[in-house]
Amino acid sequence: MKIIRRRTECKMLQRVLNFSKLFMKNIKDHRPFSELSINGNLCPPVPLHRNLSSLAVHPKLSSTTETFDNKEHLITQDVIANVNEQIKNGTEGRLFAVVYICGKQFKVTPEDIIIIEGYWPPQNGDEIKCEKVMLIGGLDFTLVGRPILPQGLATVTATVIEKDLSHTKTIFFKRRRKQYQRINFFRSQLTMLRINEVSVSGKVNEHSNVTQYERI
Repeated sequence: MKIIRRRTECKMLQRVLNFSKLFMKNIKDHRPFSELSINGNLCPPVPLHRNLSSLAVHPKLSSTTETFDNKEHLITQDVIANVNEQIKNGTEGRLFAVVYICGKQFKVTPEDIIIIEGYWPPQNGDEIKCEKVMLIGGLDFTLVGRPILPQGLATVTATVIEKDLSHTKTIFFKRRRKQYQRINFFRSQLTMLRINEVSVSGKVNEHSNVTQYERI
């Protein structure tokens, strides 16, 4: 048994030595490592047409992709048609919207009152149409802009009802070990808006022929 084991070990060592010799020889000859086999013999290179056939797209996969795209397109068109039908019949329910005013986002519904902090030119009684509508939704659907909805699709109007000052804010500043401290009082300007209307005034996925330039 010991003699048989030694013979097998010698054979394994011989194979390893042969493989290492062939490996060093092929490195000198700049031959790829993939052409070497474990038993020390050279493997025939794989034909090029096999690699190309493996990379080619199977016709069945392309047909299933096309059918999936067609089904998805039909579902999208069905959803858009249902939304347009609700808008036409006036069954969209109570609408809400997210508008962008003075660097902030406000979620509004009709008859809401929002407060805008800071200087803002509109005066009492001015009617405003919010053009930067980021989102509008109803009972069964929500239209999300990227980042805002197209002009003419959603309408949000508001009226300035009051301009006032906020409560007095205290600003305290001190420098340690310098015998320096200051107390300042500050009141910021406030503008109160009442939302008059939130409505969808156009059709979804309808492209107008009017070209509009981007506003600066």
